[in-house]
Amino acid sequence: MSKRYAALLRGINVGGSRKLPMAELRALMEGLGFEGVRTHLQSGQAVFTSGHGDEESLAAELAGAVERHFGFGVDVIVRDHAYVKAVADGCPFPADALEPRQLHVTYFSAPVTPERFAEIDQAAYLPEEFRLGDRALYLYAPDGLGRSRLAEHLARPRINKGVVATTRNWNTVTKLVELTEG
Repeated sequence: MSKRYAALLRGINVGGSRKLPMAELRALMEGLGFEGVRTHLQSGQAVFTSGHGDEESLAAELAGAVERHFGFGVDVIVRDHAYVKAVADGCPFPADALEPRQLHVTYFSAPVTPERFAEIDQAAYLPEEFRLGDRALYLYAPDGLGRSRLAEHLARPRINKGVVATTRNWNTVTKLVELTEG
């Protein structure tokens, strides 16, 4: 049975490095047998339909194809529509009352536990806050991600050790729900 997926590619087309044109990515994905391939923005989101594999094997397949074709490695997280929708629906912050630039989701390649974040004194970062999902972290940054001290702390290698993490703003989170429907 075919499923609709979102592929999140980490760290491409940022600051002029690791260039990955979306038209080439779409062609590459179609060459892998993925159907209904669409990309969103230039920052590494693609949606597709596949009748084979699971999230992890599809991510590995796409990551390998990108490395062979473009000559550099890229971390890829693949999530099906049900998960993408559950993340949006499960937001612990009042998304409808916030500006999209204030709310972000970090997707992880594996489940994360509160112990991973125990060193963070959340009160020291207020009014910024974060909440955990199973393979996602919700970040409220009232002044935006670029000015967030908490986001900087959350991105530290020791916090993310052993998992791939990639962050998307709320507009992208909700657009991925829409693009993976049907």
